[in-house]
Amino acid sequence: MSEWLVLAVAIVAAIAVVVIITFVRDRRAHEDEDPSDTPDVIEYMTMWIGVVYAIVLGLAIAGVWEARGVAQDHVSNEAHALHEISERVRVYPPDVRDRIRADVNAYVGHVVKTEWKVMSDKGQVTERGDQLLQRVRADVTDYEPKTDFQAQAYQPLLDQVTAADQSRTARADSTGPTMPGVVWFGLIAGAMITVGMIFALQIRRTARELILAGLFSTLIAFLLFLIWDFDAPYSRGITATADPFLTLFPGAGG
Repeated sequence: MSEWLVLAVAIVAAIAVVVIITFVRDRRAHEDEDPSDTPDVIEYMTMWIGVVYAIVLGLAIAGVWEARGVAQDHVSNEAHALHEISERVRVYPPDVRDRIRADVNAYVGHVVKTEWKVMSDKGQVTERGDQLLQRVRADVTDYEPKTDFQAQAYQPLLDQVTAADQSRTARADSTGPTMPGVVWFGLIAGAMITVGMIFALQIRRTARELILAGLFSTLIAFLLFLIWDFDAPYSRGITATADPFLTLFPGAGG
């Protein structure tokens, strides 16, 4: 289902709920009921419920946005570590250097062309990617330096391999939704309570009150959609991209 279709359905559903409940409540109301006679305590409670829920929504949006930024950082760190490996092996013999660079390019090409789509569709990395990165690790660790200059480059190369592996693991852990189910339960329950308090204020079927109630419900629906859209950093909304790989390895996307 398209993200815009999800948003449209959520907004229409929110408005429909407000309109339907308002009409049903108005039909069942007693003839002597005074809509303006709302206890002060209900108005006070409604205000504070709205304030608390607004804070919760703000924290949730900030959390998923930060998770999206962290996911992009994982990609950037991984790409830079692999690029450092490709550059630092220039001190190795040509055959070793070319083999390591070829395996790095093969890994990057797999991530950009194949693994990224799997992450988006299935929320996981591929076994082939693990194998290709392991091959890079074996290339680096199995070579025995022949000169002092090569020996000085050996440990920094191992550090970059470790950094790439750690970033890949972090990227794999970030492919799924970042919001726990219990948080979603609280967000949805809070939305129902917050919107429900509108009816505790005994709104009438005037155009002004219906429009305001509909806009309020639409805003909450939109904010919940925004949280859902950012919740999967690699598959929905403003996703983390493979641009760092493409920037540092221009031939990877070909």
